[in-house]
Amino acid sequence: MCGIWALFGSDECLSVQCTSAMKIAHRGPDAFRFENVNGFTNCCFGFHRLAIVDQLYGMQPLRIKKFPFLWLCYNGEIYNHHTLQKQFGFDHQTKVDGEILLHLYDRFGIQKMASLLDGVFAFILLDTANNKVFLGRDTYGVRPLFRLLTDDGFLAVCSEAKGLTDITHAMATPANIVPFLPGYFEVFDLKLNGKVQSIQKERFHCCTNEPAHAIYDHVERLPTSFDEETVKSNIRTLFENAVRKRLMASRRIGCLLSGGLDSSLVAATLVKLAKEEKLQYPIQTFSIGSEDSPDIIAARKVAAHIGSEHHEVNFSAEEGIQAVEEVIFHLETYDITTIRASVGMYLVSKYIREKSDSVVIFSGEGADELTQGYIYFHKAPTPKAASEDSVRLMKELYLFDVLRADRTTAAHGLELRVPFLDHRFTAYYLSLPEDMRTPKHGVEKHLLRDSFKDLNLIPDEILWRRKEAFSDGMTSVKKSWYISLQEHLQSMVNDDQMGKAHKTFPHNPPRTKEAYYFRQVFEKHYPGRAEWLSHYWMPRWINATDPSARTLAIYQPDKEQ
Repeated sequence: MCGIWALFGSDECLSVQCTSAMKIAHRGPDAFRFENVNGFTNCCFGFHRLAIVDQLYGMQPLRIKKFPFLWLCYNGEIYNHHTLQKQFGFDHQTKVDGEILLHLYDRFGIQKMASLLDGVFAFILLDTANNKVFLGRDTYGVRPLFRLLTDDGFLAVCSEAKGLTDITHAMATPANIVPFLPGYFEVFDLKLNGKVQSIQKERFHCCTNEPAHAIYDHVERLPTSFDEETVKSNIRTLFENAVRKRLMASRRIGCLLSGGLDSSLVAATLVKLAKEEKLQYPIQTFSIGSEDSPDIIAARKVAAHIGSEHHEVNFSAEEGIQAVEEVIFHLETYDITTIRASVGMYLVSKYIREKSDSVVIFSGEGADELTQGYIYFHKAPTPKAASEDSVRLMKELYLFDVLRADRTTAAHGLELRVPFLDHRFTAYYLSLPEDMRTPKHGVEKHLLRDSFKDLNLIPDEILWRRKEAFSDGMTSVKKSWYISLQEHLQSMVNDDQMGKAHKTFPHNPPRTKEAYYFRQVFEKHYPGRAEWLSHYWMPRWINATDPSARTLAIYQPDKEQ
């Protein structure tokens, strides 16, 4: 996890613009650097470092003796860097995982380089020999990237939009700040005055295709039969492989544990593999909730079962309400369910930063989108419709759950790892027959649960526990966190404001006082930037007016809760 920032062709003095880069300092608390690009006017890189791999040579922009004309600023982890180095016989100068990008680009060009990377990344690559700038972002946008481009070719790029909002430029028309699309790369021509022109934008990987790097993976070709036992064995193999490759770190590894199926599978597999790999410390797990919340109770059972060093963070609605504004500032969104769920994740991340030495944090994001885990999937009209919606959710992750997971952890200088979003695991799961992936016997994620049955990896009651939204499970069924939040916000927004909401906020007008308040706070920090969110996250196929699962008629809490 790092913060990257770069300007090409700035109209303003760089020393003035550089203050913007400090707005993402939280992403890299270990060190920072600004560097001008020799020979190009008003071009510079800014980098905030969180040291995870190669403590000595990890500062950026990364440059090596072999390619003095290449400058690389990237945020991410490339899990197959050793494999590719051996495969192609590259002679590496450092132990930095990102160095592989320079060698791949030099030998194969940008398209093949991007498609061979197994990992999460956002990069800015400058080639001064060919006067080109390249941007790229991983398949699911696990690592964030925003760009600003003016009509006259001034380009500014940053990990978070807040590092671009105060950038000044000479154009009369305001410049849009947009999220860089996941799974794409973009090529710019660089002129001597530092300005750029976009000449190519192309997708290098889509979640439904097997990634190009699969042929070099440690896990060989899997049996292709759709026989149920074969499929379940393949799911287990690929999931374990996804967790194992993410153990790459020189800092302590921990895991978020909500007590739901997804985080429990991640935590249990992580503890198992940590023992196999002989990690020198016990895995710490972290859960957050009020004392009687379903999540706290379930997480306690899982931690006892897997033998992790478990930490519980007590959550009160009052503390959550106090954190909302700070959370919206970090998130850069006003999406309702994203904000609700982010508060708990933000507070547990704060605890991890202050009270533990874990820095690399595993989490269960992506499983619900991939395995049709949301309760509304029970109402899908056909398996085909369910499958299509699953792919839609995967492609939109960067706007919702992946955005939440990145910003809430990065706000506290932690680095997130999400094995459920492994390229090979997701491509395989999405390639399975549509009717195999739907809810069965009234249970969502049936195939995933069934794959881990009778292994004693996690307790049976957790393996078959119903879906509970993270923002709901933190508090008791008697009173959800979102209800406490809504009650508090009733007095913050009046009926007159609600009556004019469509005029005040024509793009995505808020329909509730809670949504109105979130939007107000968002506009305070990011005025006029509502377009960053294309639509609110809402359940499909049922007439939902609230994203919480607990509001749906099909929600049935577990009996003992």
